[in-house]
Amino acid sequence: MSSSEFDLIAIGAHPDDVEVGCGGVLIKLAEFGARTGIIYLTRGEMGTGGDTKVRAAEAEKGAAIMRTELLDRLDLGDTKLVDTPEHRGMVAELLRRYRPKVLLAPWPRGGTGMRQSHADHLACGQIVLNARYYATFGKLEAPGEPYQVPALFHYFLPADEAPTFVVDISEQFEGWLAALKAHRSQFLNPDKPLARDYFWHLETMARWYGSLI
Repeated sequence: MSSSEFDLIAIGAHPDDVEVGCGGVLIKLAEFGARTGIIYLTRGEMGTGGDTKVRAAEAEKGAAIMRTELLDRLDLGDTKLVDTPEHRGMVAELLRRYRPKVLLAPWPRGGTGMRQSHADHLACGQIVLNARYYATFGKLEAPGEPYQVPALFHYFLPADEAPTFVVDISEQFEGWLAALKAHRSQFLNPDKPLARDYFWHLETMARWYGSLI
């Protein structure tokens, strides 16, 4: 594997999306020796807690806990993320640069609940879906050689969408929680009354998915 190739890259709309949606998977793969990375499409400037500087520092801490070798960030506008040819091309350029074997991105087709129905999450999933295709175009006006990512999988599934597989992160569970807690402005913020129940919600969701195994 060359220095520019990654086994897996997870892409999220906002800092903390990857931790919430697939943080345990990244930790598990790192323990297996896989080379993993993260790309965020916005700076998270519209989050109730923190600012771009705080959220950038939290993302760095979370990435370190998950032992990822890459943390790259675009600035496509929090709450303004849209699937456009320009945005597809920008992500396609990163795919050509990092050449991942596997991509993870949010599910792009709606649903209910805080994570599944966020417009930025849906747009992120659609951008990645299309950027994976754009990256193969020989005439794309973007640096790098054409590249086809072999596999794309999605997180943030709506409740009525059955997963095609579930990854057991029992041994990585505490590490996953630690990565989430790195984002204190979002999940441990006393000014956000719902934050205190969020870890309970995530653990319940994780145990339910785990029961499907």
